Formats: sequence, C-alpha cells, structure tokens
Amino acid sequence: MTVIRTEGLAKAYGDVAALDGLSLSVDSGELYGLLGPNGAGKTTAMEVLTGQTVADSGEAEVLGVDPESDPIGVRERVGILPEKESPPSFSTPREYFQFVGSVRGMADERVDEQTETWAQRLSFAEKLDTLSTDLSRGQQQKTMIAGAFLHEPEVVFIDEPLANLDPIVQERVKRFLTNYREAGNTVVVSTHNVEVAAELCSRVGVVNAGELVAEVVPSELAADETLLDVFVEHVDDREEWTGDE
Repeated sequence: MTVIRTEGLAKAYGDVAALDGLSLSVDSGELYGLLGPNGAGKTTAMEVLTGQTVADSGEAEVLGVDPESDPIGVRERVGILPEKESPPSFSTPREYFQFVGSVRGMADERVDEQTETWAQRLSFAEKLDTLSTDLSRGQQQKTMIAGAFLHEPEVVFIDEPLANLDPIVQERVKRFLTNYREAGNTVVVSTHNVEVAAELCSRVGVVNAGELVAEVVPSELAADETLLDVFVEHVDDREEWTGDE
C-alpha cells in the first residue's frame, strides 16, 4: 500500500529551484532513502511532505492526507526529525518527552515507559534531567531521535539520523530503524551518505537538482555494482570520476 506520494513537486526560492518536478512513491513497510548531494532538494521534499513548506506546484500525499491543505493532520500522524534540530533550550530531555507526549495524546505512564526505554537504548539516562543547553550535540541528537519515535508513528521522516552520534549509538539506531521497518512501519531517511543509504535502506531514490534521477534496491545490485556507482552515474557532471571533492 502506498503511504507517501508526490507528483511533479516544484518549489523555488528566488531563482533557485529546490524541487523541479519531483515524483516518487513509498509503500508501507519501506525504509526509503532520499540520497543526494547537499542542495539536491531532499530536505525541501521532506518539509513539503510534513506540511512545513508549501510547494509552488504539484501534488503530495501522506497517509491519504494532503500536507498543504491539512498540515496539522499530517504532523499528528507522523514522526519528524528535522536536520540540525535541537530540543528547546529551556527544557530537559525528560520535560521535552513529556511535552511531546502531551501533544501526541499519550498517557503519562506510556511517556514514562518510552522515556526510560529510549534513555537506555541510546545511553543517555544520566542526561534526562539536564538542560538542553548543557547537552552535547550528540546528546541533543539522541533526544530528538527519541522524540520522533516516542508515540510510535507508522510513518517517520528523519534527516541525517546518524549525525553527531558515536559509532556504538549509530549501530543501535540502525538496528532500531531496521526493526521498526520490519514491524510494518515506514521510514524515510534523507542523507548524502552513500554508505549509510546502502546499508540501511530497502530502497533508495537518488535526488539531484530537485528531481528523482534514479531508484535502486541496494540488495538487488549486481555483484560488480555499488550504490556509489549509481550515485556517481546520475549525479556527477564531470566526464570522468576522479574521487576529488
């Protein structure tokens, strides 16, 4: 069943086209990767799908809801981890989770259970009552990840989920995301990290200049082909790939 769909999405900021006819669909139970270079339009696409930005033209639908006409309806049903977002500076992680729980209509007991579960999962139990301003960037990222999944939504949008996390916690997050998908939920991951997309995602959409230029199932690539090969083929505009920045 298709739970996310866009058709011909376009969005410009002045003379810059962030989205230029983006069309894609994501089915229930997928861990779908939006893979592209910086400025490809990945974040803008997620902002449109979650009702944070209105497209100039085109169509979008999440769980049967149009995010332009009913942005609150979409955000009530999904989890969101924006890029470089931090919890409120005046709150502790525990207070932030209580706020998220109240907005999501969760029972206090369930919020407490989820708080303890995530604190153990991501190893920040000792930071639950520390003000956000006193947390490291990694601890803030852990808080935002937990907040996105606290109410166990069936669709979650996450932008660069592994940023600022140490290797052990990265592995725990990757394992959780895989298990979450296998439980029938849908996760959309935006990243410019080819290795993360190849390892984590069940299907990857390569985005460049606001367009979907390729779609790949990493597990179905030929033995002599990698996701990096596909990415370079569709994104790099030089005649010969050298590996230079």
